[in-house]
This record gives sequence, C-alpha cells and structure tokens, in this order.
Amino acid sequence: MPEVPYDEVPYDELRWEVVLSAAGQLGEQPAGHGRVLSGVAVDFPAEPGGPAPGPTVPTPDLTVLAPDLTVLAPAALRGEYGRFGAAAVEAVLEVARPGLAEAGRAYARGGVPLYVVVDPAAAVCTVHTAPAPAAGVYREAERVPFGNDLFLPLGGRTVVLRTDVFPTPIPAPFPTPFPTPGTD
Repeated sequence: MPEVPYDEVPYDELRWEVVLSAAGQLGEQPAGHGRVLSGVAVDFPAEPGGPAPGPTVPTPDLTVLAPDLTVLAPAALRGEYGRFGAAAVEAVLEVARPGLAEAGRAYARGGVPLYVVVDPAAAVCTVHTAPAPAAGVYREAERVPFGNDLFLPLGGRTVVLRTDVFPTPIPAPFPTPFPTPGTD
C-alpha cells in the first residue's frame, strides 16, 4: 500500500482532530455552561436583518447550518422543527474550508456572540466578536497563532482553549537533501 505524502493529510482528519480537541477542552471548563455539540442543525436568519429564527418563522426564511462545533446556552431548547435557533448559540467553532464566509455571515446575522475559525494550514485561529446582525458581519476579529491560548468570553465567563494541540498538515520532506557545504 503506497504511503500518503505528508502534505496530503485529509481535511476531515484535521477537522475531527480540532473538533475533538476543542470539545474535550470545553467539557473540562467550569460548570454552568450549556452543551457542546458537533454537527447539530441550527436555524439562522437567511437575509441580513431578516427575521430572527423562532416558531413563527417558516423554514424558507431560514438558513440551516450544522457548525463543526456549537456551544449552546444552558437553557437552550429545540424549536418547532427540532432544531436550535440562533439565540440558543453562545459560540461556534469552524475549521477553515472554502465557502465558510457565507456561514460566518449567517452566524453574525443570527447574533452569535463568538465565532472562531481554526485554520490548520495557516496554524492560526481567528476569533470573531461583536456581531452586527443587520449587516451580517463581525465588527472585531483577532488572529491568534497556534501555540497561544484562546481566551473566549462565553456567557459571562471566560474559557480557555489551548491551540498547541491543534493539528497542522506536516510539510512534505525535501525530495533531495540540501548539499553539505564543501561536498559535491
């Protein structure tokens, strides 16, 4: 069986390593927080400034997303369609991938207070705060390189995520070694 080159680590492998690490760390934080779920369906407003998700909003006005990791508020309840609404979400963590910008706009439109993007390829996390729901943007963003802890404000408390445990694609080795000076 041929070996997979070091720089071709599958995206899903990196994603799951990040999700499992972050979920485990969040689960070890002080009590009083809601659940931490992966891939759970959440309703977000479909249009900037659109109606807030709730039992009276029909499905076409919503964008249903399943973030890599969702931190729910302690009293979060499922709505009419069996999904959580944006108001139930304290934070979202996503692993960088193409097309993630639209999801970020949906999180801002839904007023999710904390949105973290983990980028294993760049070895950096971007922490988005201060959502502007009407504009569908976050007003503040901080880039934190892997190796530095993330201090995340969640529902009146601060939780810490270690980033030194997040995976990065291992660079492929050089095809031939550099020559040693003085040798041919």
